[in-house]
Amino acid sequence: MFVTNASRGLPRHRSRYPAERYTRWALRALTALLVLAMLWLVVAFHLRGQWMFSLLFLVLGASLAIVFGKRELMSHRYIFPALAGMGVFVIFPLVYTIGISFSNYSSSNLLSEERVRAQFLDQTYQAEGQAFDFRLVREGNRTRLYLDAKGAGDLEGMRRLVSEPLAHAVEGQPLAVESAEAAPSGEALGLREVIALRDRLQSLTLVTPDGTELKMAGLRSFAPMLPRFAENPDGSLTDRRDGTTLTPDHERGFFVTEDGERLTPGWPVAVGLDNYTKIFTDPDIRGPFLQIFVWTFVFAGLTVVFTLAVGFLLASLLQWEHLRGKALYRTVLILPYAVPAFISILIFKGMFNQNYGEINLILENLFGISPDWFTDPALARTMLLIVNTWLGYPYMLLLCMGLIQSIPRDLFEASAVDGGGPLTNLFRITLPLILKPLTPLLIASFAFNFNNFVLIALLTEGSPDILGASTPAGTTDLLVSYTYRIAFQDAGQNFGLAAAIATLIFLLVVGLSALNLRLSKVKV
Repeated sequence: MFVTNASRGLPRHRSRYPAERYTRWALRALTALLVLAMLWLVVAFHLRGQWMFSLLFLVLGASLAIVFGKRELMSHRYIFPALAGMGVFVIFPLVYTIGISFSNYSSSNLLSEERVRAQFLDQTYQAEGQAFDFRLVREGNRTRLYLDAKGAGDLEGMRRLVSEPLAHAVEGQPLAVESAEAAPSGEALGLREVIALRDRLQSLTLVTPDGTELKMAGLRSFAPMLPRFAENPDGSLTDRRDGTTLTPDHERGFFVTEDGERLTPGWPVAVGLDNYTKIFTDPDIRGPFLQIFVWTFVFAGLTVVFTLAVGFLLASLLQWEHLRGKALYRTVLILPYAVPAFISILIFKGMFNQNYGEINLILENLFGISPDWFTDPALARTMLLIVNTWLGYPYMLLLCMGLIQSIPRDLFEASAVDGGGPLTNLFRITLPLILKPLTPLLIASFAFNFNNFVLIALLTEGSPDILGASTPAGTTDLLVSYTYRIAFQDAGQNFGLAAAIATLIFLLVVGLSALNLRLSKVKV
């Protein structure tokens, strides 16, 4: 007689499918661990003052717990990783960039106000008239520092000090000194030996019995290092050297002196639309920005036109019935597409070299000219278009070849019967039939070249520079490379202004793509 699970009163699924039950428990345990990890990141970023990252992981952890905790949302578990990745790597950077654009975040306003205040309070200065002359005295295997105030003012009655052996010094920890009645008996080291130990002596911090710290102030002296600033109840700082007061300016994010001078470093503060208005109102920024803005559109548009023209022409020639060796020609013409772009760009950079490049050598031998490709703005832009056309035409060649082959041959036969020639077939049959399906791909190519950072960075680096610009700007810069240079190559590293320009680039690309798709009657 067989005993079933039902007769024992046990649920069938628990005993018949143990592996499925263990998998479900493992999934729940993994979900719980991930949620705990997210919570730990939330707390860690919150304690460091990074509230945006803390909010990101809070939303991510809550979404993970909800999606994987509710049975009703089981179908959403498969798409959750993709949505989470899009949120972390696309949406969050975009929102973060937009947030930075409303601040004065830069290399001068980088730290939080608390860290800036701590940096000022950590500054020290050498007290005048209280320096100690020192000697290095060797006693057997031990070497000590002997300090003597001599004619200078003593430090609260301490005129002679002697340190513990230098061998007891631990990196990052002070070395104690104590009062001495007389100089220690031993051999005083000469100047040459002192110079040999200078790096070690400069890293030493000596602490007197009353807690005063002494640092090396010269090749033969140590001096007390006193805190330079004192914090006042109202949040201001007083400079103990001259009694001046530093007041925190929360509108500009700096400590300012009584004369209005700003002291760096500062901290980020909200500036509203200042970065956006500066782009269009500051003449030193507006001029270069508009010039680069126009060139970016021209560069992207001409690149699409040239690559399409070359690709379409070659694709049409490869469809010629009487052409032999089509397979070989296709392989050779598509080779530039197989070579990594950065390799081709660097090769062209050498070929266009003004002194040793092959292109100038040929032009000089044939026509007696040697163009300044990298210093003349017009020639530099022409060089960019030539190189980018070479890099982009294979893509258009592949697209046009596929679209031309999809055209029914009956149309060309009917055109031949009516007396149509190659030009008639080109403008009446081929172009009208391939342009409509090609339009979305042309829009994508325009958007790619609108942000073609690699070409500019490797070939011209934006040069030649635009004269009179207050930001690093070049005549061959695109908006994306211009933004990069403002953020990472400028001496001020103005991240807020760069974020504002990046936001405008995003809005431009989205707007142009939507407009072009609407005009081409392609549903988004």
